[in-house]
Amino acid sequence: MQNDIRQAADAVLAATVGRAGGAPGVVAMATDARGNFYEGAAGRRELGTDPPMTADTVMCLFSCTKALTGVTLMQLVEEGLVSLDDPAKKHVPDIGAIQVLDGFDAKGVPKTRAPRRDITVNDLMLHTAGFGYEFFSAEDLAYRRAKGIPTIIANCYDAIKSVLLFDPGERWNYGVNIDWIGKVVEAVRGRRLGEVMAEHLFMPLGMADTAFVLTPAMQSRRASLHMRAPDGKLTPVPDLVLPQPPEMDMGGHGLYGTAGDYMKFIRMLLNDGAGANGRVLRAETVQRMSRNGLGALKSGGWVTSNPSLSNTGEFFPGLSKSWAYTFMVNDEDAPTGRPAGSLMWAGLGNLYYWIDRKNGIGGFWGTQILPFQDVASYPGFVDFESAVYRCLKR
Repeated sequence: MQNDIRQAADAVLAATVGRAGGAPGVVAMATDARGNFYEGAAGRRELGTDPPMTADTVMCLFSCTKALTGVTLMQLVEEGLVSLDDPAKKHVPDIGAIQVLDGFDAKGVPKTRAPRRDITVNDLMLHTAGFGYEFFSAEDLAYRRAKGIPTIIANCYDAIKSVLLFDPGERWNYGVNIDWIGKVVEAVRGRRLGEVMAEHLFMPLGMADTAFVLTPAMQSRRASLHMRAPDGKLTPVPDLVLPQPPEMDMGGHGLYGTAGDYMKFIRMLLNDGAGANGRVLRAETVQRMSRNGLGALKSGGWVTSNPSLSNTGEFFPGLSKSWAYTFMVNDEDAPTGRPAGSLMWAGLGNLYYWIDRKNGIGGFWGTQILPFQDVASYPGFVDFESAVYRCLKR
């Protein structure tokens, strides 16, 4: 079976980087509860340079960061230090001052009002607080411009003090919620999020190549981000790096890391919270994190307000999707072979992962390309996942 998967997956990676306009480089891995049964890399870390993409290449993880931040919050829940029903302002008072956007006047000045109820920790974990992202919301973008709020990738506290697009609990909307969760963790632990992760997550999982601040060793293996123009041309942008060191450890997008490290995180969830060097979560907590938490609400796609950062899109359009702590859940079987109830999410630079606790497998696909849901990288991920399931069913 492993030979079948290697041949099929290697072919997907080769096609992804080999076709005209393909990805510059990709790393992909698949695991069961015991260890990786596939590791592959193809292409280059940067177009026009010699260093190849390798299994230990360091990438900006973007929103793949969110699940790790969610785990640090659930550890606090286990310890009785935080309740998911807590008003978030109990731990981070500043969030209590965030208003709901009520349109703009004739001069483009935002009109706001107080939210009808407090934002809870649960709202933040489920993306139902009302927050958005400037590149997925023209309203959030306009509000930021009117108020002089920094871009989210400035990695500073002021960047998450934007506005609510609706009242807490009203609907699902992807946004800066998990950055606020990171602030909750910092407030309760009394330490920076990176320090909390290092002790409570990276050490028990053996994740030596994941951090908010690039070490010299990580920097030497970092893949450059690439921008794809509307005509399909890719241009490397080697200087496009998140602030080093960041003013704030951004729980929603700030980590750098390797695919191999991320597989250790995925395996922890497949093993009901057990890591290589110790337990990270209780089994019942992992089960809770793996269930839909939205009730009757559903998650969905996104509409870009910045085409240079993201295309408009959706995962598996037409399939019902919900949200857990802090993953998308496909409520129905996916066409790749992923069964209903599985978990997945992604990162802006076209990184994607899935966690199938029913079959005890998971996978990761890493590239460094903007905009999101790239025409070469995203289909490659779908083909990779499909190839894994095809081979497993033989």
